[in-house]
This record gives sequence, structure tokens and C-alpha cells, in this order.
Amino acid sequence: MPLTVADLMSKMPGAFLPEKAPGLDAVIQFKFSGAEAGEWYAAIKDGKCTVTQGAHPSPKMTLSADSADYVKIFTGEMDGMQAFMQGKIKLAGDLNLAMKLMTMFKIR
Repeated sequence: MPLTVADLMSKMPGAFLPEKAPGLDAVIQFKFSGAEAGEWYAAIKDGKCTVTQGAHPSPKMTLSADSADYVKIFTGEMDGMQAFMQGKIKLAGDLNLAMKLMTMFKIR
């Protein structure tokens, strides 16, 4: 059975690597279009990551992508940087946070 955005978002807290994000206090908003359109946000603070469905009033960074592309990036089928360069991922806010995002989570 293929992974869904909901599956991935529920696995994010368990895949979080706190040692890769020392002292980080940030909220990352995810806006998905396509088959699994919706909004989620990940709050990273005090070495923990929590994920909530919905919109946060003041995220530090927003990532917008087609839900199918996001699943491919998170499972390693698509390179995140390439997807960004091709316009498949749009980022707003703290772009340094986007670079860290790929290292803060165990992919797969």
C-alpha cells in the first residue's frame, strides 16, 4: 500500500533527530495540493517535534508541494533539492531552515 501524506506526517516526530537541531525553536507549515490536499505544521522546540493538522498563525517557513511529490521526496524517490530547482517545491520564509530540514529527519 503506498504511503500517504497523513502516514508521513504521523511518522515525522519519530523520525526527528534532535541532535541535528540543537536549540531550534521553529514552526514549519506544509501546504499540500493534489490528491491529498491539506495543511499540516511541524513544531520543533526543546529537542522535540510535534505535528498537527491545520494552519499555524506564524510559521518560520512554509513548504508548498503536490502531495505525491512530497511523498516521493520523503521516501527518497525524488531529490528534494532537484524538486525545488524544478519548481515542484515552493519555499517561503527561512530558507536556511529548509536546508536543515533534510538533515533533521531520518528518511525511510
